[in-house]
Amino acid sequence: MSVADRTSLDRVPCTIVTGFLGSGKTTLIRHVLENAKGRRLAVIVNEFGDVGIDGEILKGCGIDTCPEENIVELANGCICCTVADDFVPALDAILALEPKVDHILIETSGLALPKPLVQAFHWPAIKSRVTVDGVVAVVDGEALASGRVAHDHDALAEQRATEVVLDHDDPIEEVFDDQIACADLVIMTKADLIDEAGAMRARAALDAELPKGVRVVAVTEGRIDPAVLMGLGIGTEDDIENRKTHHDDELDHDHDDFDSFVVEVPEIADPVEFAARVARAAEEAEVLRVKGFLPVSGKPLRLLVQAVGPRVVHHFDRPWGAGPRTGRLVAIGLKGLDRAKVEAILAGESVPA
Repeated sequence: MSVADRTSLDRVPCTIVTGFLGSGKTTLIRHVLENAKGRRLAVIVNEFGDVGIDGEILKGCGIDTCPEENIVELANGCICCTVADDFVPALDAILALEPKVDHILIETSGLALPKPLVQAFHWPAIKSRVTVDGVVAVVDGEALASGRVAHDHDALAEQRATEVVLDHDDPIEEVFDDQIACADLVIMTKADLIDEAGAMRARAALDAELPKGVRVVAVTEGRIDPAVLMGLGIGTEDDIENRKTHHDDELDHDHDDFDSFVVEVPEIADPVEFAARVARAAEEAEVLRVKGFLPVSGKPLRLLVQAVGPRVVHHFDRPWGAGPRTGRLVAIGLKGLDRAKVEAILAGESVPA
């Protein structure tokens, strides 16, 4: 066996899970953790906002092969922009764990570009220790069937109708295209929410952008055999320069087209009524994504709330810890998202049209 082959075997494989806001990345990863079959896993979770909601969801799994210390949250910004400051120290912490991890899952924020992250696997501090087993792009099948890349795209569609230049300078479309361009595998979620004709439209939208030979797997609620997306053995970093994206000519990029903030919410009485407020915030304040935890009167468990546009799901997650029962929601939208309006709607107040 050559020295290069031995080095490759010594490196820990990493699966990069990318995908737009609300596509189902966290649900997919949680299913993988719950069906690891003894494989010791670690997760790096990158949040766009400054509160680690997705990390908290994963830490609630209670899985022996992926304990809480194996889940590292990066909530200081987009991982593709902060590789040196955030990603390398996170890898250092995970690779120092005992017992050693077998595989690392990296969940990027919905706004992250995967290519700069994959390119970082060439860095001397990284190259000899880890490799990119594969890049998995998670896409919202229901949105694609409706001709969009995200569930709530109405605000952007209105801008396109009046501003032709947006057809060529659309931040959401560019992020989506770049994620697809770097994919070794595409997971199309929410397959249960579309009919056969919708599935064909979604596939056609993907086929128009996908590199040749990239498979698409349709799933419901993130249920998939982990062997489908782990163990690909591709070593994507060795081919990443051949994957052309919108940002290849840029030294860096920013996310100034998006705003996010945290809304603190007091204890609520009725989860269904509050879910209606969240849907209203999407429709009236153009919120793209909401996620977080809330206390409910008389209930010892946290209420996990997640929304993509006006589609809201919620369930009781796990008991509150020893600290205060403080409700916190992250709201994400396009630049100029009206914080005061969002907070008023979530508080159940009337706001001017």
